[in-house]
Amino acid sequence: MKTLAVVTIIVAFLAIVFCAPAQTNTQFLRIHIRADSNDQADQDVKYLVKNAVVNYLAPHLANATTKQKAMQIVEQQMENIQHVCQKTLQNNGFTYSAKVKLCKEAFPDRSYNGVTLPQGVYDALIIELGSAQGNNWWCVVYPPLCFVGAENNGTNTIVFQSKLVEIVNQWMANNK
Repeated sequence: MKTLAVVTIIVAFLAIVFCAPAQTNTQFLRIHIRADSNDQADQDVKYLVKNAVVNYLAPHLANATTKQKAMQIVEQQMENIQHVCQKTLQNNGFTYSAKVKLCKEAFPDRSYNGVTLPQGVYDALIIELGSAQGNNWWCVVYPPLCFVGAENNGTNTIVFQSKLVEIVNQWMANNK
């Protein structure tokens, strides 16, 4: 009888862990850039767009101390982000357009600089290049996990790494 009770508890636990619906993660703002196709030129321009967007956003997000503030900044900069994407495409000879939106999106497990984010639904800045049918790139806008090392943003004064460690450590301590 005890064995049956233990097995029932284990099965119930596993069902809850593996069958529970994805929860929105409220601590992070992610970025997701979808390339037009998997052609090498489309993949290359995806990274050029990524670099241009990161370089543009880094100084704007330098003082964002909360996810809400980061989202507010991104929302205020949406038109400019769109322009940065479009200009990067045009400067590199691409005629398709970029679409930029802020929404919720499901992401798989992913590790960034030693921090693993579980799969789930996250708020995200989505950038779709052309048909957005190619391989994609994603990272985290807040805390700025993909902005570490963004020293080519024209300011040379923004240092994210120590703030990142502080934010991640604080988040980890609050979620134990």
